[in-house]
Amino acid sequence: MTRAIYPGSFDPVTLGHLDIIRRASKTVSELIVGVLNNGGKTPLFTIEERVEMLKEVTKDLPNVKVMSFSGLLVDFAKHTDSNLVVRGLRAISDFDYELQMAQTNRKMNADVDTMFLATSLEYAYLSSTTVKEVAFCDGNISEFVPEPVVEKVQEKVRLARQKAGKE
Repeated sequence: MTRAIYPGSFDPVTLGHLDIIRRASKTVSELIVGVLNNGGKTPLFTIEERVEMLKEVTKDLPNVKVMSFSGLLVDFAKHTDSNLVVRGLRAISDFDYELQMAQTNRKMNADVDTMFLATSLEYAYLSSTTVKEVAFCDGNISEFVPEPVVEKVQEKVRLARQKAGKE
């Protein structure tokens, strides 16, 4: 049985993320979507909200499990008895960073390997940062995120504006 982890912030989950999840889930016995709780960043969504969004958009994938984690990915891999990390690549710049991370992870735990999936061309430009920027400029994000996520992003943008006193 091959258990893999697809780690990320998923703030918010995009159609590009979902594409990688769907494709990776076809190649492994179990795919754990690991939602990183990164104390160094200020996400738009809480860790619990990101986990719930991912559970909602992957509910039709029986071998996909969504979990949050913090700390080192290799420690999470050991905790979940996973030996494979899945990463999506949009561009050469992604590969440079992801290769360094894969090599670092392998150095820390020789049992953890990394599998790279090239992002489908229709999502090669897409990132969570882009989605948030478009949303904060009142742009249409329906072609960037799964349908259940659109309203959640718009609500978070509205709340952020209220908090900043801009609405």
